[in-house]
Amino acid sequence: MSFKIAFIGAGSIGFTRGLLRDLLAVPEFNNIEVAFTDISSANLEMVTQLCQRDIDENGLDIKIHSTLNRREALRDAKYIFCVVRIGGLEAFQLDVDIPLKYGIDQCVGDTLCAGGIMYGQRGIAEMLEICKDIREVAAKDCLLLNYANPMAMLTWACNKYGGVNTIGLCHGVQGGHRQIAMAFGLEKEEVDIICAGINHQTWYISVKHKGEDLTGRMLEAFENHPEFSKTEKVRIDMMRRFGFYSTESNGHLSEYVPWYRKRPEEINDWIDLGKWINGETGGYLRVCTEGRNWFKTDFPNWMKEPAIEYKQENRGEEHGSYIVEALETGRTYRGHFNVVNNGVITNLPDDAIIEAPGYVDRNGINMPVVGDLPLGCAAVCNVSISVQRLAVEAAVHGDDTLLRQAMMMDPLVGAVCNPKEIWQMTDEMLVAQEKWLPQFTESIKKAKERLAAGNLLPTKDYQGAARLKVKSIEEMAQNKEDARKNAAESDKAKERPSAVK
Repeated sequence: MSFKIAFIGAGSIGFTRGLLRDLLAVPEFNNIEVAFTDISSANLEMVTQLCQRDIDENGLDIKIHSTLNRREALRDAKYIFCVVRIGGLEAFQLDVDIPLKYGIDQCVGDTLCAGGIMYGQRGIAEMLEICKDIREVAAKDCLLLNYANPMAMLTWACNKYGGVNTIGLCHGVQGGHRQIAMAFGLEKEEVDIICAGINHQTWYISVKHKGEDLTGRMLEAFENHPEFSKTEKVRIDMMRRFGFYSTESNGHLSEYVPWYRKRPEEINDWIDLGKWINGETGGYLRVCTEGRNWFKTDFPNWMKEPAIEYKQENRGEEHGSYIVEALETGRTYRGHFNVVNNGVITNLPDDAIIEAPGYVDRNGINMPVVGDLPLGCAAVCNVSISVQRLAVEAAVHGDDTLLRQAMMMDPLVGAVCNPKEIWQMTDEMLVAQEKWLPQFTESIKKAKERLAAGNLLPTKDYQGAARLKVKSIEEMAQNKEDARKNAAESDKAKERPSAVK
């Protein structure tokens, strides 16, 4: 069995090495073609060396084709994994820091809120260029497996405007599934779930153990859990008021809704600093920065360690390899996938990107009808979908009016800022990120004029309610195992339970 798989953004060590391990653990895939591409020659070289070493020590006759030329990497590819971060950590810093001047305190800022909306503007512009290359040089029936955020926005743009069959993939459902099992003192494999909604706002609408429905007992289980009662206060409160547990972490969820991060003096009531994902201001930016710095510093030691063994028991939980395996071998796989709705969830818009259970085999990716979400859960999702739709159209058409409307409709931005503040913040973010926003050339020119004219609204020198400093290499070296895990994992919050004692 031979076909070609390409990785765009292959310099991302967390995703690339793990996904390749998962793919090459499939016995039938010992003769596939693999291509890596990235815009960073240094990152690409390091990750290629490490992955090629793994391949060689597993006795496979596969040579990675590593290139800075994206079209060359994509040529004839049947499956394409996208793990890019457009603008890198430089732009990510702006996504966090500029909104803080206006009182918008984000934990992550890569899915919704001011940071996620701007991340979408950068990402969609580049994803449409990637789609153009795919249409022109990749295999005719290729599948784009998108791991890049903002997941829903990028997947929406690729399917509607990119002309490429795209499925969005995320590990959020698996993480919450593990938590639910822990809350009941069970193993994950013992708990059956149905989870549906939109990416990062997906709801566990059915939870069963040996046929017994546990859904109604979830709130009590989480309220009484010694760790989750401290680390997941937002998710528990949302479950208390909407009836169902949400996939996304305390920190993520807190910035998607208007109630938990709008008053600086109240933020610490809802978060915990035991792990960044529990709500730390700019927490994901911090751990990504530390992971990048550690990998660059410690890379020679990674090459000295034993290679990853390509065995079934070493495969991770990321959906990508299992989807490819099911499509190629016919072995059925069940997961949760981000796809165009088209009636799967009947009280969410058909054109939206939803996340729901699906089944994959040789016949393709099949999405059973879920039906209606509980009304309150659907209402939460529909607010976010409206923001996503505005942001997608803004990015595709370079329309800064739609961009500003997306900002206004965003739950947390609207809770914290008035319209004039939102207009000025958007001007600042457009100008600061000019080099990644080719579609907004005229809008940025006018934004520069407004900012230069003076009479600006006052902003704050605000570092957020719960910001921690980035660790130095010396500080990380005091716990090399944690530093290594952070750099190596695609899911940087996998070991989630932890509370400040």
